[in-house]
Amino acid sequence: MKNKLSSLLLFNLIPFALCAQTFVHEKSDTYIPPKEPEVLGQLDRWQDLKFGMLIHWGLYSQLGIVESWSICSEEEGWIPRDTAIAYDAYKRSYWATIDVFKPERFDPLAWAKTGRQAGMNYVVFTTKHHDGFNMFDTRQSDFSITKGAFRDDPRRNVAKEVFAAFRQENYMIGAYFSKPDWHSQYYWWDRYATPTRNNNYSIDKNPWRWNKFKTFTYNQIEELLNGDYGAIDILWLDGGWVRPAEGSARRPHNGSQDIDMPRIAAMARRYQPGILIVDRTVSGEFENYQTPERGIPGAQLETPWESCIPLGNDWGYVPTDVYKTPAKVIHTLAEIVAKGGNLLLGIGPKPDGTLPDEVVMKLSQVGAWLQKNGEAIFNTRITPVYNDGTTWFTQSKDGAKLYAIVCWKEGQSAPEKVTWKGNEPAPGSNIVCLQTGKPVAWKKTANGVEVALPAARNLPAGIAAVAFVITKTAAQ
Repeated sequence: MKNKLSSLLLFNLIPFALCAQTFVHEKSDTYIPPKEPEVLGQLDRWQDLKFGMLIHWGLYSQLGIVESWSICSEEEGWIPRDTAIAYDAYKRSYWATIDVFKPERFDPLAWAKTGRQAGMNYVVFTTKHHDGFNMFDTRQSDFSITKGAFRDDPRRNVAKEVFAAFRQENYMIGAYFSKPDWHSQYYWWDRYATPTRNNNYSIDKNPWRWNKFKTFTYNQIEELLNGDYGAIDILWLDGGWVRPAEGSARRPHNGSQDIDMPRIAAMARRYQPGILIVDRTVSGEFENYQTPERGIPGAQLETPWESCIPLGNDWGYVPTDVYKTPAKVIHTLAEIVAKGGNLLLGIGPKPDGTLPDEVVMKLSQVGAWLQKNGEAIFNTRITPVYNDGTTWFTQSKDGAKLYAIVCWKEGQSAPEKVTWKGNEPAPGSNIVCLQTGKPVAWKKTANGVEVALPAARNLPAGIAAVAFVITKTAAQ
């Protein structure tokens, strides 16, 4: 497939569209809970929401490639580049995309409504990815959507438009911000080559330059949080290799990349009291919840956490992407919630500013299931016994109700009955199928509690899951 920009940008998009990033970031090693009452209250509210939308959108969307990473010269299978073009020329061609990225059908309220219908309750929008392209009107750099082909559009301050639209739909608002900035001369100095994702000069020998980068980063975050963009509930910081050297799982080649998080956090909470700060994979007081990527922890966690997982193979828009089925999303959500986490599902809008039709369709099917079964997901907390095979358990915050989310293999017909061990109801309890709203027959057996499922004709085709609520009778 030839992209109409290939002659301008000097590369063909086919090699990029066929590859996906598969690297998985594990959760950080330790967790330090916040102490501030406002932050703890915000964290409790966030844990009620369970299901969020992560939006990657930028120059990489125009090109239909893996987000940002092709301009990083590391040799990884998920960082493809056209071998017919020199690396520096490739970077220049990538930067030039600012002159053609013009999303004339940009409609963030449509995104928000799609997510709301899917059952999503919070959003994390990428204000800047590692490539340094700003999706907001920053005064610190001209490498911004407000200075490119979209500059004359009244909606050009994209982040502001997105936050306002999602706030209108009552989402909790999160700002994704990349700590590394590969376009900044204070991070990737063009005096030297850029061999890795890290800064390409010695900080010890060039402290002035690194201090300029710290000021640059502080000022950009301050722009996002000083009130011009409204109330921001989550500051979601990516690029965990930018950190003090001590305790780093991926220690920088030249020591510490300390950007003074205490100063940034103090500023953030001065403007936005109670804001959740998520310095991803960097254990400590500025990681208010943990964020394993593309995977689910093997066991239940009592600390607050969130798995960020894309709906497709890639975070941003790739024309040939293959999306997960609604049943896969539901199964993933059930497992994550039973283990104590939230699911942040990655969505990539197209270059014109619309969502792919297939994304809208799949999200609407997830939403249809949650509309009936969401009581077992939202506003719940963990139970000591959280699963038996592919049955996952949650409970209401007050502990009065127990929920069982029964999943079966995609493509198979719903079974007539299911059996689970653990969390077995007391005699006289009622079990109601949330999908139908009707009580179901159940009995205790030597193998556990046996529950009758509604007839297959009463279940939506292809959902591969149903939830039950267990309550005691009034007499008890």
